[in-house]
Amino acid sequence: MRARRNHVSALPSGLASALRKPWAAAVRRPGIGARIYADLRAELISLERLPGDPISEAELARAYGFSRTPVREAVRKLADEGLVEIFPQSGTFAARIPLAALPEAIVIRRALEETSARLAAEQARRSQIIALFAHLERQREASRLGDRGAFHQADEAFHCAIAEAAGYRGIWTLVEQVKVHVDRYRRLTLPQAGRIARAIAEHSAIAAAIEAGDSARAAQAMGVHLDGLLTDIPSIRRLNPDYFAGDASTREPPGRGRRTPPRHKKNNAEERHDEMEETRS
Repeated sequence: MRARRNHVSALPSGLASALRKPWAAAVRRPGIGARIYADLRAELISLERLPGDPISEAELARAYGFSRTPVREAVRKLADEGLVEIFPQSGTFAARIPLAALPEAIVIRRALEETSARLAAEQARRSQIIALFAHLERQREASRLGDRGAFHQADEAFHCAIAEAAGYRGIWTLVEQVKVHVDRYRRLTLPQAGRIARAIAEHSAIAAAIEAGDSARAAQAMGVHLDGLLTDIPSIRRLNPDYFAGDASTREPPGRGRRTPPRHKKNNAEERHDEMEETRS
């Protein structure tokens, strides 16, 4: 089945990246390409697919019942975001977390969210403060149930609600763009003893300061909360060395890692099958 593409002239002017990358429009539009992209992206960020895990375009195409064209488009988009690594002679893999990029991303996030917390303390409505405490209670419930996925969702909702209470929902949009790899790293911190309890205590301090209208204390509490992500990096890396990448200039496939199977060389029949698929699509 052919994946139809929007003409460049029909793209909104803000999609500059689509103009530079013709395949980007196909994965953004509603349809199978967008679905594959969204599903695979969620699996990568949630660590359902761990860093270094191989990604087979052929297996994905079979799973969705489509040719490899929309799969390849989705994978290319994810590679552009740094979530997938493509090595032409070795294969495609879930990207390892770029260690060098984490501190800068966390510092940028902290600056943005300190501003959100300060503004929220100055102007949050009572209903918005109640919503903050509701998200906090959901975090406690998830902690009691041992549901780290639910905790992460409630955590995200809490931080988003602070930006909304500040009157600048766009701040959270910027944070989401910055913290893709930070989210993957954070997933590795949650199983650590006391980590979720500590996060809940820090969130409680932020919510209390916002409720009290103390903008300085709210910003400070947010800074303390996010600084913890910085201080945890060395210990989390030691516990999960295979999931992190060091110097981006020395990229190499994780083919020798414990999670990656030996490189598979296609036989002639497989190559002819791929060519036929490309022709049909």
